[in-house]
Amino acid sequence: MDSIDRKLLNLLQRDASRTNVDMASEVGLSPSSCLRRLQRLRRSGVINRIVAILNPAKVGRVIKAMVTVELKLHGEEHMRRFLKAATAEEAVSHAYAVTGENDIVLMLRLRDMEELDALSEKLFTDQTNVARYITTMVIRTAKEETAVLM
Repeated sequence: MDSIDRKLLNLLQRDASRTNVDMASEVGLSPSSCLRRLQRLRRSGVINRIVAILNPAKVGRVIKAMVTVELKLHGEEHMRRFLKAATAEEAVSHAYAVTGENDIVLMLRLRDMEELDALSEKLFTDQTNVARYITTMVIRTAKEETAVLM
């Protein structure tokens, strides 16, 4: 990957709706060369996917929460089982297996408190191998970035 690839990736991360001709012009390539580079970056897996980033509040997901989870039983199988259940829930936007005091961190985008209550009942009850969980409500977002800066 060279500096032109990095410039193209940064342009895509800022606005993936830009045309190939526009990006080629900005990085000093012909449109065909630019397209070949982008195709190579996709094939190699550097570009996972291209998506639209929505405003969660405008689509009804007005509450953001973080949940730390400590499992009763540890080990790969137990962690995978919980993560499979969590990632199947539409309110879970991010799910991480982590080191330290907790085993799992979930980021939630919720419609209302009733959805949080139902999700908590489903994911964190006695039958789900959860020893303890702590929910933290987000009151203000200082930074939320999807780009991987290059």
